[in-house]
Amino acid sequence: MFDSALAPVWVSVALVKLKGDPKSALKFFKEAGARAGFRHAAESYCVLAHILFCGRFYLDARNVIREWILLGREFPGVDFFDMLWSTRNVCRPGFGVFDTLFSVLVDLGMLDEARQCFWKMNKFRVLPKVRSCNELLHRLSKSDKGKLALSFFKDMVAAGLCPSVFTYNTVIGCLAREGDLEIASSLFEEMKGTGLVPDIVTYNSLIDGYGKVGLLTKAVIVLEEMKDAGCEPDVITYNSLINCFCRFERIPQAFNYLHEMKQRRLQPNVVTYSTLIDAFCKAGMILEANKFFVDMIRVDLRPNEFTYTSLIDANCKIGDLNEAFKLASEMQQAGVNLNIVTYTALLDGLCEDGRMREAEELFGALLKAGWTLNQQIYTSLFHGYIKATMMEKAMYILEEMNKKNLKPDVLLYGTKIWGLCKHNNIEESEAVIREMMDCGLTANSYIYTTLMDAYFKVGKTTEAVNLLQKMLELGIKTTVVTYGVLIDGLCKKGLVQQALSFLEHMTITGLQPNIMIYTSLIDGLCKSDCVEEAKELFNEMLDKGISPDKLVYTSLIDANMKHGNPEEALSLRNKMVEIGMELDLHAYTSLIWGFSRYGQLQQAKSFLNEMLDKGIIPDQVLCIYLLRKYHELGNINEALTLHDDMMRRGLISRTIDITVPSVHC
Repeated sequence: MFDSALAPVWVSVALVKLKGDPKSALKFFKEAGARAGFRHAAESYCVLAHILFCGRFYLDARNVIREWILLGREFPGVDFFDMLWSTRNVCRPGFGVFDTLFSVLVDLGMLDEARQCFWKMNKFRVLPKVRSCNELLHRLSKSDKGKLALSFFKDMVAAGLCPSVFTYNTVIGCLAREGDLEIASSLFEEMKGTGLVPDIVTYNSLIDGYGKVGLLTKAVIVLEEMKDAGCEPDVITYNSLINCFCRFERIPQAFNYLHEMKQRRLQPNVVTYSTLIDAFCKAGMILEANKFFVDMIRVDLRPNEFTYTSLIDANCKIGDLNEAFKLASEMQQAGVNLNIVTYTALLDGLCEDGRMREAEELFGALLKAGWTLNQQIYTSLFHGYIKATMMEKAMYILEEMNKKNLKPDVLLYGTKIWGLCKHNNIEESEAVIREMMDCGLTANSYIYTTLMDAYFKVGKTTEAVNLLQKMLELGIKTTVVTYGVLIDGLCKKGLVQQALSFLEHMTITGLQPNIMIYTSLIDGLCKSDCVEEAKELFNEMLDKGISPDKLVYTSLIDANMKHGNPEEALSLRNKMVEIGMELDLHAYTSLIWGFSRYGQLQQAKSFLNEMLDKGIIPDQVLCIYLLRKYHELGNINEALTLHDDMMRRGLISRTIDITVPSVHC
């Protein structure tokens, strides 16, 4: 029989004759398949699958179907369902074999073929089991194919299959991960409407989904509904809540959930600690991050690469590279491998600190070790070279990126523009922005803010102001930093009223002024003799809980002295002392000059002694001014004594004729 070209057909015929003896049929099939040069026809696989399934040899039937599909998928256009359907009459009707076909297609990752198989099964009313459909949904979900998962779910329902809790959980979880919360929520309500009871997986999916897109209130509402339904939150629930509140800079609320978690006797795990450590690091709260890191180790939790990388990156950003490299060493000793993100943080830290030789050594070591370097590493190195004015090497990095087909992104263009603006190369900066646009990239807020600052520095005030309008026209998000640069630039040019109009504009758009903006405006108003307006802004700062900095106090002290309010100036000085703020040269100069002007020489002299005790040296002009005030008021002896003391201290370089009329500072 096997010498004939019709052998595969005769094998199929023989298998049909053996349908009453599944074991013999399988044995014959295997022996035939083992013959050199022989290959079974697709029909033989289908016939045997039916025989085995009817004989309840389910596992063998599955293996035969699997082998057939693996061979058949080498030939495009093969329709597995049609072939299996055409041989269905070999045995008594047994439609479970079609569920096995569907299940094997899913198991082999042939998801499109499985969906096509389902449509034909639905057409001939031999539907797969819900469990098999759930597996396809699960595979689609893992592949982040939310739309396909939802489409197949609808096909299941339309075909008359009754989704289980697992079915709903799979689709809701997938949609929530992809941010399609509206449909996920509607399915959640539909699920409850069918009488199915949501479980902890359902609630956790929604909480995590809402949290990740910033709908924190809705996440909390789902949590409360979960509790009311008698479904106890678990560690995953609280980790999701802590993560989303940390992500949106709501650390106090995250701590509330940590506390609630502990009250429910749930032990925080590595994810809990790592999330909080990362949040502290991003907020610049290194001490708090370190405390949690130590506590994590104390409770026998092993930090992972995410934990270490967060701390390493934070230390690099504050310039503490010694601590960063110490942590990297500890990481390796603990058996935790440094990943590309960790190396990127270290390289970026070295470049930011100007340690380019070490950065080059690390870069070379990564290349030698065979790491696939990402764009961020090249961008960090490029930034370091630009900052160190090593333009030739910076251009070399661009060439290397081009060779590796790494296209410059917005971050790299931003670095290039920053470097050019730093050296006042405005025209070249504008050319780079045009180059970006030609590449289909849009300059971001950082780039336009950098250019705006450069315009102010070279005296192009109109161009700087016009950039804000251009950003708004292009739909580029303006930030507090953008307005800070704009307002500071205008104030430095004496255009304080125009700066105030932009303060009003930013608050209308929902942005709140920060300390930089208040400081710039108060200093500008004081220099423009608008003291009352400066005081109003100062009080507004205090009302908003923003602590004024040294420049604010000094500007107000100086302005009050010039406008005949020495008592108010003294009150501001006393407030500085009360909050532990050190006065600087400018503050002392304003106080000494002011009290001298108003004839309060003892007060002026006491401030002179105070500043000298702190090692702050006044300039000679101020010293001469004070001496001559003593002379003008007829305090000759005190003037001579002070003169000698100043000479002894080296505050004045020569003998001054204090009888000369007073000079004005």
